Amino acid sequence: MNIHHKINYVEFPARDIQKTKDFFQSVFGWSFTDYGDEYTAFSDQGLDGGFYAAPLKSDASQGAALIVLFSDDLEATEQQVIAAGGQIIRPIFDFPGGRRFHFTEPSGNEFAVWAEPR
Repeated sequence: MNIHHKINYVEFPARDIQKTKDFFQSVFGWSFTDYGDEYTAFSDQGLDGGFYAAPLKSDASQGAALIVLFSDDLEATEQQVIAAGGQIIRPIFDFPGGRRFHFTEPSGNEFAVWAEPR
């Protein structure tokens, strides 16, 4: 549902759109709609968005916003990220309110996954 003045969509660059799609399909079960060879969109993931072909990457250390996903089983999700070709850039750690890890997907974009405290 589109709501006036609420965050509605997010877009990320992707060096390799197919590898990025394969990664998110494998780990998180996302589905995509392609709009030509240089754009793919996802929906129903908490926030709709897409990936566009570009030699850039979203990196929180460079000031990019960090998108954080939720997991009921943080350790299993971390292993799925690794198995699908993601790189763990900050292993599981505690933070106020829970635990999380940071990773990059095959196009180099940084994301995080969090879980509630044990």
